[in-house]
Amino acid sequence: MTSPAVDPAPETQQATITTSTGEARTPVDPAGPAARRITGAVWAALGIVYVVWGSTYLGIRIVVETMPPFLSAGVRFVTAGLLLTGIIAWRQGPAALKVTRRQLGSAVLIGLLLILGGNGLVVLAETSIPSGLAALLISVVPAWVVLLKAASGQRPTAGGLAGVALGLVGLAVLTLPGLSGEVKVGGVVLVVVATLLWSVGSFSSARLPMPANPFTASAYEMIAGGLGGLAVAFVRGEQHGLDVTAISGRSWAALAYLIVFGSLIAFTAYAWLLQAAPLSLVATYAYVNPVVAVALGALVLGEALSWPIVLGGAIVVGGVCLIVSTERRG
Repeated sequence: MTSPAVDPAPETQQATITTSTGEARTPVDPAGPAARRITGAVWAALGIVYVVWGSTYLGIRIVVETMPPFLSAGVRFVTAGLLLTGIIAWRQGPAALKVTRRQLGSAVLIGLLLILGGNGLVVLAETSIPSGLAALLISVVPAWVVLLKAASGQRPTAGGLAGVALGLVGLAVLTLPGLSGEVKVGGVVLVVVATLLWSVGSFSSARLPMPANPFTASAYEMIAGGLGGLAVAFVRGEQHGLDVTAISGRSWAALAYLIVFGSLIAFTAYAWLLQAAPLSLVATYAYVNPVVAVALGALVLGEALSWPIVLGGAIVVGGVCLIVSTERRG
């Protein structure tokens, strides 16, 4: 998926890593926020996360112009997962890929929730709705995470609850294009379901016996989710009548971009940021990504910016900003 979920947590506790593919990890922050300095390298890495993750929605929209949705998503994540596996074995040794049966089972479950359910449904939805609208609908994920945390007994802050309320209001406004017939309502519903699955996956990953190495966990999640996507593609019959020669060059280029930049480079930059920069700064990607996605969709694909998209998007981004700023302060 593209715009990762935010799992708000106090900066004095473990913070959840959520990658460009939606995987969530909980690394230890040994230095603490006070020991982190904002350097030029930090700003460069943050720029990569801002632009690349924000641009993945555009990439998906271009891919599905001539490629089947689940088939393309499956190929993307299986390829990215295998590449990451090779990189881990090369840089850290094959031992870094060893996990227990329970850890592997947890990684498979989270990969299916996040990549097959979350990302897969978004890819399917983008066959019928604009990429910018999809990005804005997805940005409500932090609100679902706060509600899941509250349901588990963790009391949210007043600011967090206010952010949830704003996010849900924004979500209601963003659904108006579907209700009015401007876009297919089915696509809007698919993205909303995707946000729920993504939220459950992000919330659950910090509570399951996951592999200790976050890169290893992400590799297995991507492979599992990608294989799940390929299975769904074959059940849907996406392979029937598929003419590889009819796939456009720009769809191939977009798929390669998603694999290399969206699933590998941006993820590495984000993982490094979590160790090198204040978490409150890193978390700003959650409300910058949708803005980048909407701008690129309008500039490159000429997607219309209707008033529900502009207003609803502004409300959702405001809610996410409030959630991130208050929940991370604890």
